[in-house]
Parts: sequence; C-alpha cells; structure tokens
Amino acid sequence: MASVQKRGDKSWLLVVEAGMGSDGQRIKRTKTIKADGIREARKKLAEFETEVEAGEYIAPNKMTFAAFVEDWRIKYAEQADGLSALTLKNYNSLLKNRIIPVFGHLQIGEIKTMHIVNFINDLKSPGSRKSGQGESISLGTVLYIYKVLKNVLSYAVKWQLISKNPMDGVKKPKVEQEKMQYFDGDEAPLVIEALFKEPTIWRLFCLGSLLGGFRRGELLGLEWPYVNYEEHSISIQQSISLTEDGEAIVKSPKTESSQRIVDMPEWYMRELKDFHHQSKINRLKLGDAWQGGERSFVFQSGYGKPYYYNTPSLWWRKFLRRHKLKPVRLHDLRHSAASLLIEDGVDLKTIQERLGHKKYQTTADIYAHISKKVKKESASKLDKFDPSKIIRQQTVNNGDY
Repeated sequence: MASVQKRGDKSWLLVVEAGMGSDGQRIKRTKTIKADGIREARKKLAEFETEVEAGEYIAPNKMTFAAFVEDWRIKYAEQADGLSALTLKNYNSLLKNRIIPVFGHLQIGEIKTMHIVNFINDLKSPGSRKSGQGESISLGTVLYIYKVLKNVLSYAVKWQLISKNPMDGVKKPKVEQEKMQYFDGDEAPLVIEALFKEPTIWRLFCLGSLLGGFRRGELLGLEWPYVNYEEHSISIQQSISLTEDGEAIVKSPKTESSQRIVDMPEWYMRELKDFHHQSKINRLKLGDAWQGGERSFVFQSGYGKPYYYNTPSLWWRKFLRRHKLKPVRLHDLRHSAASLLIEDGVDLKTIQERLGHKKYQTTADIYAHISKKVKKESASKLDKFDPSKIIRQQTVNNGDY
C-alpha cells in the first residue's frame, strides 16, 4: 500500500508499506520530495514504491557517510559528466586519508555543523601532518579538504538524504592568494628566443600554451586530425590529465566551453606542419615498434604514446633554470597568453572564448588587475593633451619662452 500527502508548497510526503515487522507492526518507509503537482508526485511515488519493493531504499538516518561516499562515486563522481580523472584521484585520496576516518562511521544525518568546525580547526593545528613531525598541513590543503567535503555533502542534499548541508555554517578557510606570475610583452620575446634553442617538440608545446592559452592536458590530448593548416587553427576536443598504469586517461574536456577552436599565428602553424611531416617519417621508420595504435598524438614520447601527464611541467622547470628565466609555472603560460592579448587591446569576451572559460566573470576576475594596469597606461597616454603642456609648447614655438 502506498500514498502521497501534500505537506506544503511543492512539498509532498511519500508513504510506502514494506510488510510486517517481527513485532507485528506494519513497516512504513517515508520520503519527502519536491514536485510541481499531484501528477508528478504520484510518478515519484511509483518510483519510490519500486525502490522499496526491490530492497534498494535506505532510510537517510540509516546510511553512514562512508556508504554514501561509495554511492556518490558510482552515481556521480565516476560518471562521464562527473569529476575529471585527476580531480577524482585527489578527492579519493583526501576522502580516504582525511575525511572518512573522522566521519565515515556516522550516519549521514548525524553530521552536524559543529563536528565539521572542530574537524577544520584540528586540520589547522600542529601535528595534523600524517608524518607525525608536529607540523600542520598547509592552509591550501585545508581549503581543498573543505571543498571536497562540501561538494560531497551537497549531493546528499540534492538526493534528499538530508535537508540542509551542515557545511553551510562552516567558515571557508582563508588562504592568502599567491600573486599571479606571467610573462608580459617585454618578457615573452626572451622566452620565445630561449625556446628556439630547445627541441622542436618542446618549443611547439610551450608556444602552444603561451600563444594559444592551451592547458597542459589539452596539449597532451591533441591529435593531428584536430590541427587545421588551411584555417591556421587548432580544435580542442579531448584532454589528458592523468596517467594510470602507464596508460593515459583520455577524456573530453569537462565543460562545453573548453571544446573550442583556437586560431593560431601562421608562423606557428608552419612550424607545426614541418614537425608533423617529420613525425610521419619517424612513425614509418618505427614500423612494428610503434606503440600508439590508431591514435596520432601530436606530443608523444617517440613511440606513439602521449607523455606522462606531469612530464611537461618537469621539463618546463628545468628549462627556466637553464635559461635563468623568471619562475613562472607551466600553467601560468595561459595567464601570459591572456596578458599579451589584453596589452594588445583584445577584449575580455574574446579572451574568455579563446581560453575556454565557462563564465565571462571568471576571466574578468582573474585578469582584473592586468586590465586595470593597461587602462591606467592608456589613460596616461592622454597626458599629452594637458592644456598647460599644450600652451607651454605653443609659447615655445612662438618664441615667447
């Protein structure tokens, strides 16, 4: 027997009987849902009844946090539209080593805001490092743990296991943001000059980020069919952010905006074309030694397999030391790309689309200080129209000075 009862605006209580208990009392399963009308509510009641009869329903107050995390992984995190491979790896590590040891045994509805406040404070305390050296973990790591826990619990709310996220009352750990590092219009030529003293494959990889604003994973996942020499453009359709058991994890970019076509300088595309030609020759020479199968990655180790996902960053750090260049992260070449375009007067909307940011505001927030600097420099160029300077110059020209 099942029934549906209206509780409030768009709020309905579903009731399903699940047989008799050992005490002779009827067992009832209840669930509160949101629905726009009785028709939708009855549809959800039928789904709930099927779930109860199949034995798949777990009352919210009976599910432990550890059990919920397993459910969250299967139903969201490991799905194609869930977390990226690298993000999931980081989440799993923090859940296993930091979060589940504290909250895993608790029922999902038992986790209160004060539990989490104490947990975050303990993370900041001396001795929080697993090494036992008496040091506290970095505030950056504390912030990441905070975000992981908040994200996981948000799905408990979405799936109506709890009515409110206990993280809502927890203050976000404050981390002093590092000053953004990038190469400006004066420094970029020095970097490019140094790259022309390096192997072609690494020159093209780094210039792809500096000129195209591509992410490391996007360049690692780039294959030759996505390079258009006629249009002088590169299409981003996939990415590699992790390597497991020697195999690259190739996935579509996380957001639709990351899938994009980026126009590149003609001289860069000529270099890329020459490199492509040489790559074809090398592949033919390898014969059966080719390990790439049917894939044709642009940036690969010589036998067809893409580089290990962290290899470009390691190479880049060594490159900076060799040429005594400013310590800018490989990822910050994207910021350099944006900086060079802003200095050249390109609008932020165009930069947003070029970098593949989902929201315009993200681009505006990241590069606000660069835009402000350029605007000030632009305004200073108008100082030549200062009336006092104009009058003084006219006086000089008339010989009255």
